Amino acid sequence: MRKIYYFPGLISALLIPVLFWYYIHPYIDKTVYNVVDFGLPMKLANDKGNFNSTLEPLRSWNFKKIKVGSGKAKENSSLYVSEIQKLQKKNEKNTAIEFILNKDNTYGDFVSLLNDMAIAKHESYALDLDKTGNFLVPVIYKTPVIIEESECLLCNDVITDYYEPTFSNEICDFINRQYYRTIFENASKLPKGAYYILFAFLLFLNISMLSIKERFQLKLQ
Repeated sequence: MRKIYYFPGLISALLIPVLFWYYIHPYIDKTVYNVVDFGLPMKLANDKGNFNSTLEPLRSWNFKKIKVGSGKAKENSSLYVSEIQKLQKKNEKNTAIEFILNKDNTYGDFVSLLNDMAIAKHESYALDLDKTGNFLVPVIYKTPVIIEESECLLCNDVITDYYEPTFSNEICDFINRQYYRTIFENASKLPKGAYYILFAFLLFLNISMLSIKERFQLKLQ
């Protein structure tokens, strides 16, 4: 018996499962995309009505120009951060840094400059796409706080509390038990001669009181 082979059918039987698996299998793009959200300044209108919202007011400032070599921005990152910090530390009006870029600079150079802004904590910068294409960093000017010196009326003075007791307060203090307690506590510290004097004083006081009492009784009789 002669065998008959149907080659187109065999090819279809082999290719259809492969094609089916290829098209039904989901494609996952594993490429990592980095996106930079960067706002661009407004372009100057024909009537110049938006002059203050553009970079035009900055063009008359005093710029320190720094050329950024192609692919060298990350390598010189510490230098750029130092220059930005010096700019802010001087705090001079109408001063800025202009990082000069050209067509040979890479995307990595631009991202490195943005990273330098974050390291220096400097939030004011712009990309001049309208004219130069350079990266501008203006100073964030802070008005110095002037502290006026005033005459100190109480300097080198001594402030004390003064208490002047009244007559009633003196009486209350006299009859206060604390004074009697103090007297008896200090009596033991007196020398022996003081005891004889105190005893003689009390003896003469007693004799005087008896003499006054006798005279008073004689007058009543």
